[in-house]
Amino acid sequence: MRLILLGPPGAGKGTQAQRLVQKHDLIQLSTGEMLRAAVAAQTPIGLQAKDVMASGALVPDEIVIGIISDRLDQPDMKNGFILDGFPRTVPQAAALDELLKKKHIKLDAVIELRVNESALLDRVENRVAEMRARGEEVRIDDTPEVLSKRLANYRTQTEPLIHYYSERRKLLTVDGMMTIEHVTREINRILSAIGAVEPKATAKAAAPAKQAKAGASKTAKPAGKKAKTAKKAVKTAPKAAKVAKKAKKATKKAAKKTTRQTARKAGKKAAKKTTRKAVKKVTKKRAKR
Repeated sequence: MRLILLGPPGAGKGTQAQRLVQKHDLIQLSTGEMLRAAVAAQTPIGLQAKDVMASGALVPDEIVIGIISDRLDQPDMKNGFILDGFPRTVPQAAALDELLKKKHIKLDAVIELRVNESALLDRVENRVAEMRARGEEVRIDDTPEVLSKRLANYRTQTEPLIHYYSERRKLLTVDGMMTIEHVTREINRILSAIGAVEPKATAKAAAPAKQAKAGASKTAKPAGKKAKTAKKAVKTAPKAAKVAKKAKKATKKAAKKTTRQTARKAGKKAAKKTTRKAVKKVTKKRAKR
């Protein structure tokens, strides 16, 4: 994600930049910090900036662009960046566009925090009054007078960037007068809407999880059926045993009955046979007489 935050002094750009850095693992690029780092590292472009800064003059745009170019080549820039304090003018914006084009880097959005200047001045006046009432020291650059000058410079130099980026369909405007939390939510909402935070990738990542869940559900169903069948079998086992016991008892009873019937038949048969023999014997005796 590559972003630029626009807005007058006191609009809350620094606060929102830090929140975006933490949420999306971005690098916040401050031209002031980059200049000091380049000077400390004594890079070729840093040495040029050092001479200019030592003379008290403003650092030319080409040197600032050169420092940004070097910084964009660092490996920690892979997740993206937020430009803080740059560009300040339309020529700087045009030079930045050219640099990004050469490096094949796409600028996702320019977020403007739109605020009411009179409300900003009231805030500063109230804050300064409270600090003085508590006996605290007020910074020389944190007064209504200084803020008025900075706002005038913003209107003259930086405000034309709103039209510049609007023409290029990069500008997204957020009401900076809302609470900090509301501003943060609105920024994240519009970034999701333009696809800068890749909601589709999130959905794709969620798809395998959904499929895995569905697969687990399908696997669970047969297991559930088996468990249900086993439970039913356990439940019906006593009944089956009881039935088997009754059947065994009935079989024994039938067998006894059959045995008795067989014995009776055999007895009757034997009795008849004995009677016949006795009759025959008596008949023979009578015949002899």
